[in-house]
Amino acid sequence: MDFTKAGAARKLQLEELECLRMEAYENAWIYKEKTKAFHDHHIRKKDFQQGNEVLLYNLRLRFMPGKLRFRWEGPFKVKKIKPYGVVELFDPQSDTTFKVNGHRVKKYHGYKSPRGVEVLLLEDAPKGEEA
Repeated sequence: MDFTKAGAARKLQLEELECLRMEAYENAWIYKEKTKAFHDHHIRKKDFQQGNEVLLYNLRLRFMPGKLRFRWEGPFKVKKIKPYGVVELFDPQSDTTFKVNGHRVKKYHGYKSPRGVEVLLLEDAPKGEEA
């Protein structure tokens, strides 16, 4: 057994392994960049103005967890926009002002009743011919 040939073969294997590792590292880096670009492209920018009506997401619904429980509270009025995503809200019902993270807030467009929907009560339902 020749130790010099075995040593050279082992060096080549280690270099090949290092090249494969670097290639995998670069591919992972490219994948992460593309994923981040895709994610950032689909983020909607929230532009709030002073006086807008917004809804606030309620994080603490653990005591009464219901499937049909509405997790958005409000509407509140935007009093002031502060740096770093802080939004100062005004509650018109209790006349209080508080600050929240802008990620917990979405615009409130008001309640709109569906158009063209006709409601029929059971007693008003058309009766078929009785024989």
